[in-house]
Amino acid sequence: MSPIVKLTDVHKYFGTYKVLEGVTFEVPRGGVAAIIGQSGSGKSTALRCINALEAIQGGTIDVCGHAIQDPELNRRALRCDVGMVFQSYNLFPHLTVEQNIMLAPTCVKLMRKPQARDLAHQVLAQVGLAEKAEHYPEQLSGGQQQRVAIARSLAMKPKLMLFDEVTSALDPQLTGEVLKVMEELARGGMTMILVTHEMAFARKVASQVIYMHKGTVWETGSGTMLDSPRTAELRSFVNNGL
Repeated sequence: MSPIVKLTDVHKYFGTYKVLEGVTFEVPRGGVAAIIGQSGSGKSTALRCINALEAIQGGTIDVCGHAIQDPELNRRALRCDVGMVFQSYNLFPHLTVEQNIMLAPTCVKLMRKPQARDLAHQVLAQVGLAEKAEHYPEQLSGGQQQRVAIARSLAMKPKLMLFDEVTSALDPQLTGEVLKVMEELARGGMTMILVTHEMAFARKVASQVIYMHKGTVWETGSGTMLDSPRTAELRSFVNNGL
């Protein structure tokens, strides 16, 4: 199966500091890749490069048929194909949940409001929040807000979903709510790349685990590699319970 995401020898600098050094991996359609590693290992930067939120200084990234390094990249088309959910929910506080979700389909895809409203209710039901359409973000728990953020991305019907440490600000109960939604998406065949510290989730759901260390892909394999790391670095990372 041809990859929906392919990174080849990717290099990224912030000034003179090298954040990514020769990163190479690919994710097939329908695959779930979990990127793990210590803070500062480059995992979130790699995710942001995939969505063209950061420019790369070397190598190539192909995502859903888009060449990210192409100066003529159509970012609008890329945003339609790739959804991204961040640690912070980034919901507009003055808009209801329904309005937050309708915004992108109506503004980017020029969808009519009645159709966008139906879509909003559909994706809210998908994340278990059908009854919250008329609520404002401040009326929701952190876990509920993060599920709304996921629903907002789903409303664009993306081919790929990126998740950047989406549970790191949540308590264990709320984390469980969000991970359950992500697990259901994986079962439904959504291609996903997630940066996470949730090792149990990575073992259970990810078809591919990518361990990054010092800006490189240090070790990669199925979730079982977390039980028998080949390198001392991954062994230390797992043993620290991160």
